[in-house]
Amino acid sequence: MAVSDLFKKELKVINVGLVSFKESLEKEGFKVIHLDWRPPAGGDEEALNALKKLMGMGK
Repeated sequence: MAVSDLFKKELKVINVGLVSFKESLEKEGFKVIHLDWRPPAGGDEEALNALKKLMGMGK
């Protein structure tokens, strides 16, 4: 399949995290599956390290 063939097919999107991106695609008429993902521990590295220790995965 040539790359140009991709633009002749229906776009199917799986969006991970950013709701505004999903909403923009839906406004344009695309079908979107949204996964509400967030970084573990809210991106707080200290909290993430504590969780890793609790799970036996950390230092």
